[in-house]
Amino acid sequence: MAVNKHLVLDASVILDLWLRPERATATEGLFNCAEQGRTSLWVSAASLPTLEFVAVRRLKEQGVEPALARSLVTRLMADLLKRVTILSNSGYEQAELYASSRDFEDAQIAASARALSAGQVCIVSSDVAFDTLGEFACRQPEQALEWLLEDDSAHPEALSFIDLAAQQVALRPQIERNMDAVLRHGQFIMGPEVNALEEKLAEYTGAKHCITVASGTEALLISLMALGIGVGDEVITTPFTFVATAEVIVLLGAKPVFVDIEPDTCNLDANRIEAAITPNTKAIMPVSLYGQPADMDEITAIAAKYKLPVIEDAAQSFGAVYKGKRSCNLSTIGCTSFFPSKPLGCYGDGGAIFTSDDRIAQASREIRVHGQSKRYWHTRIGVGGRMDTLQCAVVLAKLERFNEEVEQRIEIGTRYQRLLSGTPAVQGAIVRPDRSCVWAQFTIQVPHREAFLDKLTAAGISTAVHYPVPLHQQPAYHASCRVAGSLDCSDLIASKVVSLPMHPYLDQRTQERIVEAVLKAVA
Repeated sequence: MAVNKHLVLDASVILDLWLRPERATATEGLFNCAEQGRTSLWVSAASLPTLEFVAVRRLKEQGVEPALARSLVTRLMADLLKRVTILSNSGYEQAELYASSRDFEDAQIAASARALSAGQVCIVSSDVAFDTLGEFACRQPEQALEWLLEDDSAHPEALSFIDLAAQQVALRPQIERNMDAVLRHGQFIMGPEVNALEEKLAEYTGAKHCITVASGTEALLISLMALGIGVGDEVITTPFTFVATAEVIVLLGAKPVFVDIEPDTCNLDANRIEAAITPNTKAIMPVSLYGQPADMDEITAIAAKYKLPVIEDAAQSFGAVYKGKRSCNLSTIGCTSFFPSKPLGCYGDGGAIFTSDDRIAQASREIRVHGQSKRYWHTRIGVGGRMDTLQCAVVLAKLERFNEEVEQRIEIGTRYQRLLSGTPAVQGAIVRPDRSCVWAQFTIQVPHREAFLDKLTAAGISTAVHYPVPLHQQPAYHASCRVAGSLDCSDLIASKVVSLPMHPYLDQRTQERIVEAVLKAVA
């Protein structure tokens, strides 16, 4: 369940919970709500020394032996840390807080709460004069419990398309640790996190090599360069994709050859590829659209017949499985993106190339550092295509929770399919039984799209269109592409697609609200 309300607990309410149970009924209710997924509980790091010191002192005042008092408080602290998440304080602002606040400890707690940008935040304290820095509501435990349990269905919030903030809240401690490690060692380019991430990603996919790069676009470009593709060559691909797929082909002086898509998956139609092959064809680049791999066995079989490499554009499908193998390890080369909205994303641009071909891996590594085989020795034409160490640190943190998020994406996508089934006016992509889909987007097809979008906007539902104009219709590609056969399916689907909110923290109640709005809009 996605959590929209966050409670930062002051030391006072935790001390009452531990030492004055007659005053802790409401606080126990807050912890119960957290266990039910209705809220998340936070404690500022600034409160921990106070909690330990005051609890030990009060127990000793009640006649408890000092050693036993310390032992009891140690167990209480350990239990607390299992039930709450710790908010850290920024050292750079301590002097400012001390100079401007009424109560320094209160201000530290309020300042740490700024990290909770997702949803609504309140501080829970028994102190009615708590210094919130004027930024947050302060409620006593009884008021906070009432706030959590109130019915807000009459005033629903506008829904974001992708909730990166909720993910950040869940992962913040590890992200902060990883980024702080980079700031401390200062190796911002090709630091140790780069190699660590490449090793983990290669292990995850099963590919022999992983080469991190500056973006998903750069991954495609470097892969084509590593294969020696250039002026006069042709690369078979789909017109129904983000522009980067064809863009990198044209940048190298080659020609994208567009083949139509399957109506049920929106992926490249393998049955149409062979007819598009000519003596100039040098590669095939299928796109695993919306998070589902294309028919990779069929595509690689055709490629093998004509001795062609296959580059899987897996910018949207990292984490998906095809016949027991991971996306990015299904062909000669796999490329993915770590753009923030992708299933595995960083906080900027980033990407990766995967291959089990030693020659291609070596070429890709050299190309990403301006074609260098060693410092200032350039063996080939290259680019500045490295992934920043800080971005690798972010992905390393996110990778720890990635399997769980993939499962959540599959569950949410399956629920969307179930809730929308039986509605003829709404069509969605079909997931083939021999593969999984990680739902980078959950995209449906509807009639009268503009009217539909207006209705969802009025209902507070954010949407996007992936993609409204196929690439063969884009002005920049009229003269630089070749169309292989009819592209009627791409044209039709592009006129009807709408993507609904999709992320791993989308709870069932919110999803039902989205589906209700969709059904009303097409009624």
